[in-house]
Amino acid sequence: MKKNFFDLIVLGAGSGGLAAAKRAASYGARVAIIEGDRVGGTCVVRGCVPKKLLVYGSKHAENIRNSSMYGIELNEIKINPGALFENVRKEVDRLNELHVDLLEKSNVTLIRGWGYFTGLNSVGVRTSDLSSPLELEARNILIAVGGRPIRPKIPGASLGWVSDDIFLQRSFPEKVVVVGAGFISCEFSCILNGLGIGVRQFVRGDSLLKGFDKEISEELAKSMISRGIDIQFSKQIVSVEGEIGDLTLTDSESRDYKCGAVIFATGREPFLEGLKLDLIGLKTSQNRIVVDTKNQTNIAHIFAVGDVIDRVNLTPVAIEEGRVCADNLFGQKNRYVDYEFIPKAVFSQPEIACVGLSEQESLDKYGEGNISIYKARFRPMSKMLTRSEEKCLLKLVVHSKSGLVIGCHMLGDDSSEIIQMVSIAIKMGAKKSDFDKTMALHPTISEEFVTMQ
Repeated sequence: MKKNFFDLIVLGAGSGGLAAAKRAASYGARVAIIEGDRVGGTCVVRGCVPKKLLVYGSKHAENIRNSSMYGIELNEIKINPGALFENVRKEVDRLNELHVDLLEKSNVTLIRGWGYFTGLNSVGVRTSDLSSPLELEARNILIAVGGRPIRPKIPGASLGWVSDDIFLQRSFPEKVVVVGAGFISCEFSCILNGLGIGVRQFVRGDSLLKGFDKEISEELAKSMISRGIDIQFSKQIVSVEGEIGDLTLTDSESRDYKCGAVIFATGREPFLEGLKLDLIGLKTSQNRIVVDTKNQTNIAHIFAVGDVIDRVNLTPVAIEEGRVCADNLFGQKNRYVDYEFIPKAVFSQPEIACVGLSEQESLDKYGEGNISIYKARFRPMSKMLTRSEEKCLLKLVVHSKSGLVIGCHMLGDDSSEIIQMVSIAIKMGAKKSDFDKTMALHPTISEEFVTMQ
């Protein structure tokens, strides 16, 4: 067998690519994975993991400020965001090395560089030292290169940061503008606000978090505003001028806003640039690779998973897509990814989490009169001594005729942890009567899900 011939070549060592490579190697396949950046992908290097660590860090100041209500007297609070970000970077470095070690232990060949197609079964690798490119061949190829943040096409956009840039910062100006309405913008607005930085968030539309339950999103906006985040709805930034530390933003109505930095959280796109997909005639649609139910492209031995396809762009989904692909190719299985009832979360402050259909989606699908909504809105015990007016909101969406719970939504402390477990019940076909028959665990937030009338 040729030295550079493999059973599977994986382009991209992110969540989906790593999962596929290790699973394929476990069947005895000869696997190579090509990565020009650090191993781990968006989630580990500049996404879910470092972001969640920042969320934890940003909550400490609020806890300390409220500590006197619990009988704990502390001196003046001094926040050093730079120290937090440095510690997060160190943890990312550790995780990167861990993933490299796991590939070696799994007998997966890691090739450093940027991969691109040179033929239907061949891949070139462009290395950082600009030496002669490698060329590899494989029976099967998996594209798992992930996505990247995009900047708006406006004058001065290069003066702003995108989410990748935030993790590299060692200090922050006193005032930051966040542009966007999605989960990345809401999460970073809350993180920076928690670290004592003045935050103004510009939202082009009239609400946050398109695709989430509208009532839950509205309650989050109220909570964010109560924490001091200045959310400006129906505002569109059309230009940026100046330099970091002294920027001027102009909106569509010619109003100017001063800030020290601006973060564009206005979407992500697949990182297909440089792959030379046209060379092999790989089919794409709206800059995403077209695949069938088994993640197979229009070329039988080439597959794609994760953010490069038009599915659910979440880390656990990419991992499952990668494993299913490897199982089918090398484990003689006939598996499909089940995209129904996938839980989602926004690590804002407070958190949002959900699984299943929103109230509006259920009405659109089943019609008014066929849906019952159960809600509980209350101030949680964690806020009682601090006199905070921040509320929890829990919702169950029920199909009236069958009694099936088809949606569960929550805003409040530990939403993501709670919804993860609720997802199991809903996936198994739980009815509202099953929730009603379940004994409550008191006093908890989650007990409201089994006491709603």
